[in-house]
Amino acid sequence: MPHYLSQVSYTPEAWARLIANPQDRIEAVRGPIEKLGGRIHNAFFAFGEYDVVVITEMPDNVSAAAIAIAFAAGGSVKSEKTTPLMTTAEALEAIKKAGTTGYRSLTAGTSAAAARP
Repeated sequence: MPHYLSQVSYTPEAWARLIANPQDRIEAVRGPIEKLGGRIHNAFFAFGEYDVVVITEMPDNVSAAAIAIAFAAGGSVKSEKTTPLMTTAEALEAIKKAGTTGYRSLTAGTSAAAARP
């Protein structure tokens, strides 16, 4: 199954409710993710722009989008970003396949030194 990285930021109101009633929100989203045929691979709370980072396996892009929409519609999320992930083997396959496309860049054949004025 494809893997996805979900990065979520809570609203200040959501943080206030968590402080008043601490709970494991990863467990709260496990059921909806599994209902869509996915599973949580790993989850972390984080410092910085995003408060929670979750790596899931989902059956397809539509299911990954559905859970992202559900998160956003719930009202507790300030922002959400979903990134499709590839395994190293998939990335190598894509790199090899890219070499077979026949694509030629506009700047192919010119050196960096020759391109400078």
